[in-house]
Amino acid sequence: MNTNHWSNESLQALIREREVHRDVYTSQDLFDLEMQRLFSRTWVYVGHASQVPQVADYFTTTVGDQPVVMVRHAPNDIRVLYNRCAHKGVQVVGDTQGNTGKYFRCPYHAWTYRTDGSLLAIPLKQGYDSGGLDACEAKQGMRAVGAVHVYRDFVFCRLSDTGESFESFFGDSLSTLDNMVDRSPEGKLVVAGGVYRYMHPCNWKMLVENQTDTCHPMVAHESSAGTAVKVWKAAPEGTPKPAAVELFAPFVSPYEFFEGMGIRTWRNGHGHTGTADSIHAAYSPIAGYWEAMQAAYGEARAKQILGEVRHNTIYFPNIMVKGPIQCLRLFKPIAANRTLVESWTFQLVGAPDELLARTLLYQRLINAPTSVVGHDDLEMYERAQRSLHTRAAQWVNVGRLHQANEAEQDEAVVNGTSEAQMRNQYRAWLKYMTEPQDA
Repeated sequence: MNTNHWSNESLQALIREREVHRDVYTSQDLFDLEMQRLFSRTWVYVGHASQVPQVADYFTTTVGDQPVVMVRHAPNDIRVLYNRCAHKGVQVVGDTQGNTGKYFRCPYHAWTYRTDGSLLAIPLKQGYDSGGLDACEAKQGMRAVGAVHVYRDFVFCRLSDTGESFESFFGDSLSTLDNMVDRSPEGKLVVAGGVYRYMHPCNWKMLVENQTDTCHPMVAHESSAGTAVKVWKAAPEGTPKPAAVELFAPFVSPYEFFEGMGIRTWRNGHGHTGTADSIHAAYSPIAGYWEAMQAAYGEARAKQILGEVRHNTIYFPNIMVKGPIQCLRLFKPIAANRTLVESWTFQLVGAPDELLARTLLYQRLINAPTSVVGHDDLEMYERAQRSLHTRAAQWVNVGRLHQANEAEQDEAVVNGTSEAQMRNQYRAWLKYMTEPQDA
């Protein structure tokens, strides 16, 4: 891989105030540089503490292009290690999730490691004495990532040893995670219902952009969500609205609805749709939920929590959180033209089971490989990835409702159909791609 030709100047030339050069989506060299710089210097979501509830429980995943394993080393201590044997470089942990017992054991030569990554034992260890093992990198064991931070059971890491703090990177945007957790009467979430995964033949940034693109739903989803709504409206008068239609219908709301919804941007590329309204704001009430929230928080605080109508919150670089419907989507970069999408469901501890059932239905209808709505977006991504290679045009437009002073604002609330959050993401992209790299 050759990324040396991307100078700061050449990277800056790819991002204009209202336009993004097509190379940002199509260049494999640029993708490789993103893995080296962007995904090592930002705080990236790893998993949730409920996925490793017991000591020695582990969960394997990737951060950028780096294989890692999240493991509970002690009751209140979660570590993130590179999933690589210090001996021959073999992936130590093969299963997605499980319990190590007492240690990790490489399946190749049986080198074993404690759950903090330190080297525990080597078969026939005396044979390495003459090789100067104590002075070798291998003695360091399974290496830990640069930093780990657990925020309300959400586990994030920064691959780089040095860099921006967790609090500085996220700032006030953490209020979305707070609201999602606070929707539980017990203030606790657990991962539930497994995960939906499917590959998208497009660049990861297309998916991130789409989460705050409110000018496409009534167009792209007309044939899916729109058809479902039309069929229900043709039913005999008095026919109860099916739960699926309740979830589908907001996707084909008019432009005016999305304009009034609002978008908030935060620094470092974070932001969300839904400051005044959202597609999740008018779901039918679940029996017993309000009573449980009122008992837990009091009437005023419960109203404040449930009155928050955020739609999609983007945590730069690659996750989206839906607090009101309790799901998280992770856009995992594989190549310049391949992205693995994971959709995770969370259960509100202490809340009625019907809330989890509604979230699972939403995931099946919208985000599963067999979904109805999600494939509309997938086709758009595929078409864009192919056509961006057209030589006749070089730039992608992100200029809708541009404001001259956007870049100077740490936080702003704007028209719900603005592309301000997309521009915000690319300012952050440029920041982490071009600043001097850590030694």
